[in-house]
Parts: sequence; C-alpha cells; structure tokens
Amino acid sequence: MSAAATPTAVTPTATGPTATGPTATGPTAPTVPTAPTAAAAPTGPTLTATKRPPAAERVYAHVKQAVLERRYEGGTLLTEGELAEAVGVSRTPVREALLKLEVEGLLRLYPKKGAMVLPVSAQEIADVVETRLLVETHAVRKAVPAPAGLIGRLAELLARQREQAASGDLAGAAVTDRCFHAEIVRSGRNEILSRLYDQLRDRQLRMGVAVMHSHPDRIAKTLAEHEEILDALRRGDAEAAVAVVTRHVGWFQNLARGDVR
Repeated sequence: MSAAATPTAVTPTATGPTATGPTATGPTAPTVPTAPTAAAAPTGPTLTATKRPPAAERVYAHVKQAVLERRYEGGTLLTEGELAEAVGVSRTPVREALLKLEVEGLLRLYPKKGAMVLPVSAQEIADVVETRLLVETHAVRKAVPAPAGLIGRLAELLARQREQAASGDLAGAAVTDRCFHAEIVRSGRNEILSRLYDQLRDRQLRMGVAVMHSHPDRIAKTLAEHEEILDALRRGDAEAAVAVVTRHVGWFQNLARGDVR
C-alpha cells in the first residue's frame, strides 16, 4: 500500500503538469507585458509629447521675458532669424510665438521684416491704473479685518522685495511688487475679480520694470508705501489702507501725464 501510494500521489503532483507545466510557465508569461509597460511610462509618448511644443514655447518665453524686463525695449525690431539663432530653433516655431505675442499686444508683426516691440503708451498706463484702482481699493477695504495669514504673506513679500531692491534685482522686485498687490486681491476670494486682475499682470510687470529703470528713487517710495499698506491692515484701518493704495497706484497717472514726483 505504501509503495503504491508513492508513485500515484507524490510523483504526478510534484513533477506533473501542475508544477512544471502551466504553473511554471504561467507566471513567466505575465512578466513579458509588464516589462514594456514599466519602460513605456518614463520613455515613450509622454516625454515626447511634452517636448514637442517646447520649440515655440521656448521662443515665446524668451521674447516675452525679454520684453517684460526691457532687454527688448519698445521700438526694437526683432527678426525671425535672430530669434531662431538665439533660442536654437527653426523659423517655424518663431513665427508661431510671435503671432501669439502680437495677440497679447506686446508686438506688431511686419511681413518679411520681423516684429516690433510696442512701447508702453500713455493711454495704456492710464487704462491699467484706472482698472487697478477699481479692483485694489475694493479689495483692500474688503481685506479688513485682515487675517493673520494675509499679514504674514505680505510681510514676507515686503522683506523679499527689500532684498531684491538692495541687490539691484529690479526685474525681481517688480514681480514681487505685483505679487504683494495680487495677494490682497486674492484674499477677497472673488474668483472673477482675481481673474480680471491677473489679466493685467504682464502690463504691470512691464510698467514696473520701466519705472524702476527710469526713476530709480521710486523703489524706496514703493517699499515705504507697501509698509504703510501693511501697517494699515495690521491696525484694521480700512480707510487708511484705501488712501495709501490710491496714492501708491495713482502715482502712475502722474507718470502717464509726464508729471512725476
């Protein structure tokens, strides 16, 4: 009985189809599709898809940044060839980027010549200031009483702007200046108003950098007025905050009229 049990129960079960056959090959088969799946994730279409638009995007970012920071000043004529060489791309993505920037009002295209950087006009300054005053006076009044989080963020931004001004980083100081005001607008939690304000971003940055270059003493006044706005919010004095914002933003109207002080 013992000898008969050995061949019947042990031998077929250990060596037979169960262990060596389908079961051994079974796990191996799923491993094959798994390998390509893991490899496909980092390599394949995902990275190529993100890399394909960049040619036009790189040109767009290069030109826009240079215009906002006044490395390409108003009146500068940009040619497709020069930009293609500067960014290291062909002319096709350059045309695509320039068309986009023309729609945004930063350039004007001239067929077979290139694109001219549009200077900031007095009318544009006046329009931006009027819109800013409408949005920002409402936002700063609504921000009172100011939560501790808002006060803390504004204090951080003011400290960063001081450092940037001290190191001569005027472009960075202009960005932080804009962030300071945007933080107050966003604190009102009005998405429509925030989106409207965000549409002014590029014009604000361009005007801010231009002002800091042409009126270097203005940065000190800007920092002092930001401090006043912050102090008024800390005290919970809405009217004082509105008065400082009106004076601070309204200064650009004097600039547009040629009456700066």
